[in-house]
Amino acid sequence: MSPRHAAWVFVAGVALAGCASAGAPRPSPFPEPASKPNIYPAPLDPKVNSFSTSTFLAAAQQLRGVPYQLGGDSPKTGFDCSGYTKYVFGLYRIQLPRTVIEQFRAGKPAGTVIRPGDLLFFRMAGPKSPVSHVALALSAEEFIHSPGADGVVRSEKLSSPYWRSRFVAARRIL
Repeated sequence: MSPRHAAWVFVAGVALAGCASAGAPRPSPFPEPASKPNIYPAPLDPKVNSFSTSTFLAAAQQLRGVPYQLGGDSPKTGFDCSGYTKYVFGLYRIQLPRTVIEQFRAGKPAGTVIRPGDLLFFRMAGPKSPVSHVALALSAEEFIHSPGADGVVRSEKLSSPYWRSRFVAARRIL
């Protein structure tokens, strides 16, 4: 195998592992894409200088049903996990890096107390990958994310065995 071909195989493998629950058993229920995603939130009005966690989380939840799209970062084309979190924060002019690992390095550690708006990180690709999936905490118990190739933006319980066993850490951006 040529070095160039090997590089493409590596890139393809990383792309399949990132953000996707590819190859892992998926939790039930696993919703199918909605025929029409919910109304997309409007960006923060430039005339308004206030920020509310509740309106931020409401905007995140309005994107339920948008289908997963590898590399996606728009409700029109779909989201991957880090594209979803970057988009939601971007609605409120909060800049996040694009990839899961870059988002993991952003903000500060949340410690053991998860708050609404924290980023939650999961290891989906095995023990060699520090993190490969990101979600947005709605509460200490529930999160919303763009889960993988056959999924849509949806919420889940952190206490489910599937997600609890893959949870790595929470990071505070807000």
